Amino acid sequence: MEAAEISTLAAVEDHHWWYRERRALLARELRRLGRPGRAADLGAAGGGNTRVLLRHGWQAVAFDYSLPAVQVARDRGVPAAQLDARQLPVASGSLDLLTAFDVLEHIEEDYLVAAEIARTVRPGGTVLIAVPCDMALWSSHDESVGHVRRYTRESLADLMQKADLAIERIWSWNVLLRPVVAIHRKSLKGSDLGGVNPVLNVALTSVIVAERFLPVHSLPGVSLMLRASRR
Repeated sequence: MEAAEISTLAAVEDHHWWYRERRALLARELRRLGRPGRAADLGAAGGGNTRVLLRHGWQAVAFDYSLPAVQVARDRGVPAAQLDARQLPVASGSLDLLTAFDVLEHIEEDYLVAAEIARTVRPGGTVLIAVPCDMALWSSHDESVGHVRRYTRESLADLMQKADLAIERIWSWNVLLRPVVAIHRKSLKGSDLGGVNPVLNVALTSVIVAERFLPVHSLPGVSLMLRASRR
């Protein structure tokens, strides 16, 4: 992300329907894991997900390739460091949890990142991944935010398995709004990152929250979520 987009993200994410529900999803996964430990949030941007980890008692640090992103996170009181995800300066097996939401799609050598994720998480530790899915949804938004690819379930699973991570679950997210997102992004000439009309934000929030309770997670969505563990 460019510095301007990172600042925009930090300004809108606490109220934006997409980011709020993603934070809620992360919080549910953390409650499932139970006792907190050491965690890293890879590709943390302004540290929004890292703040969720910290609120749930995890000893968490935000990592990002972008120095402006690291500075935004630090300005928000989040421990943060600049690094390259393909070569993490983290001791092998030292993490109980690593999150990487919307990271892998930005890096050509995603297999190097997957290998580093597997190396730094302890045996039995947890990995939480989110990626955009389906090249049929490719648009100027992807190009504007620096995406290299969008994933399928098969390609994401293959990437994790080659890194010797044991997949526990893969599921679709933002299924109900996929047609709306597809139409909206095809009409864009750039990124759709930004504020949303408050009334529309409430309506979209209602739809995305309803997805929690419906059996739709095997259907095509906008994103793929994955939970895996280190063997």
